Amino acid sequence: MRATFKAAEEIHKENHKVHIHDLSMPPKDKVRLAWKFYIPPAISATLTVAAIITANRVGSRRAAALAAAFTVTERAFEEYRTKIVERLGEKKEESFRAEIAQERVTSRPPEDRSIIVTGNGSVLFMDGYSGRYFLSTVEEIRTAENDINHRVIHDNYASLTDFYELIGLPSTSVSDEVGWNLDKLLDIRLSGSLTPANNKPCIYMEFTVLPIRDFSRIR
Repeated sequence: MRATFKAAEEIHKENHKVHIHDLSMPPKDKVRLAWKFYIPPAISATLTVAAIITANRVGSRRAAALAAAFTVTERAFEEYRTKIVERLGEKKEESFRAEIAQERVTSRPPEDRSIIVTGNGSVLFMDGYSGRYFLSTVEEIRTAENDINHRVIHDNYASLTDFYELIGLPSTSVSDEVGWNLDKLLDIRLSGSLTPANNKPCIYMEFTVLPIRDFSRIR
């Protein structure tokens, strides 16, 4: 808008010099007088578009890097767990898992206001993946596990959000992005623990097969 006003003012001045009406000035003369006033806005617009394109490219590269790092971490975890089982045996590995579960609950004890009441049970659980506490039953967790694997077998994949919905938990910022497919079915391990404040039973829920990104990609 400012460039247009300046251009009109310049054309008006030129008209007074030659004593002609604005509308009688040839278009090419108007362009000659006005073009320089549109250079700054044009440069600004170009730089803005370039900045947006660059930001999108950086964002895409960053997202790709994070996804790659997630995949590497997941693979390293699976290899580490496999080696532990090979070296120490399944019973020893289960013992370590139980200790870790208890440490997770102890280091992050539940608060009444943070416990999600699903309305489907009265047993306290901690979701090791999201760190949330909720009330449920072992039967409901196992039923949801079977339902998800049934869905994977018939539909090729299921997301973590699908699982959370079955047990009455809200989705998270990443639960739509990860899940299981025919290569990686859902496998849940439940470990007993006690809350540090009052020694109440708490079941620690973890995925022995972590949900993966690009789970819906059909191979």
